[in-house]
Amino acid sequence: MALKRQLFTYAAGLALGAALGLTAAAPVAQAQDKPVTLRLGHWLPPTHPLHPAFGEWGASLEKATNGTVKTQIFPSQQLGAAKDHYDMARDGIADITYVNPGYTPGRFPVIAGSELPFLFSNGKSGSAAIDAWYRKYAEKEMSDVKVCIAFVHDPGTFHSKVKIAKPDDLKGMKIRPGNASVARLVTLAGGTNVQVTAPEARDALERGLADAISFPWGSVFIFGFEKAVKYHMDAPLYISNFVLAVNKGTYGKLSAAQKKAFDAHCTPEWSEKLNTNWADGEAAGKGKMLALPGHEGVKPSDSDIAAWRKLSEEMTKAWYEDVKKVGVNGEQALNELKAELKKRNAAF
Repeated sequence: MALKRQLFTYAAGLALGAALGLTAAAPVAQAQDKPVTLRLGHWLPPTHPLHPAFGEWGASLEKATNGTVKTQIFPSQQLGAAKDHYDMARDGIADITYVNPGYTPGRFPVIAGSELPFLFSNGKSGSAAIDAWYRKYAEKEMSDVKVCIAFVHDPGTFHSKVKIAKPDDLKGMKIRPGNASVARLVTLAGGTNVQVTAPEARDALERGLADAISFPWGSVFIFGFEKAVKYHMDAPLYISNFVLAVNKGTYGKLSAAQKKAFDAHCTPEWSEKLNTNWADGEAAGKGKMLALPGHEGVKPSDSDIAAWRKLSEEMTKAWYEDVKKVGVNGEQALNELKAELKKRNAAF
């Protein structure tokens, strides 16, 4: 009997030691994750609210990986031109990039549906909505990269040298559109599109290459456009969408623990968190803009809004045909987006 007790005690001790050993080994294994520094490239100036937001996202990721995954941020097109950021992530020129799909019209037709006029009421919960919606479609049209986060800016409008209130006002005008959907709207209204990126748009306005831009309110100041335009259509016309694209090879080299932490930073919640300060700043920009001497808000009438909505319906039908070519039911996809926006109190 005594021998049995001794054997039991010995076996229990071995089991306990093994359990303690496994417990002790866990942090050691995690601590042995290979350190990596991810290059995050974007084309915004460091004064843009997203620049520090990217830093906060990276700091949170670093903490979640016990310091093994760090980020180094390259703003202002340091790693490449704004229109090339998707390909930069695909090709490994950067590990993570800030992509505006609208800079390459026709390349990403599904996500372009979120840019149809009069869908979004705000950029904060609207960002969480598009992130949740687009995950179903991202692998279909952005399969070259891992899409971490999708988000939108706060609703923007036209900022111009002459007054714009209704579609007819665009006839004969040269407009720098914020995305492919605004470009289609301009074409339907009889205007001409000037395809330049945001960093190039002020020069286009000042040289007379463009008469107007479509842009969110607050960012007009960031890029200095208020020096070149003085009229602002007072209506939440559109949003532009964006994604954080990740090089698949970079992601594939992360350990299981690092991937888990990384994935936890690629969620609708993080989309809204990342975008909150930017969205608040854009919304506040309207009052700041209209308080400037010589600047004027142009309020569309009910009939003007009805005319914009009529053009929007034409664009929606055209979008249905665009996504049909890539095997997506446009009506179903748009209804899914509208449901997600309503669910998150972000519908216009």
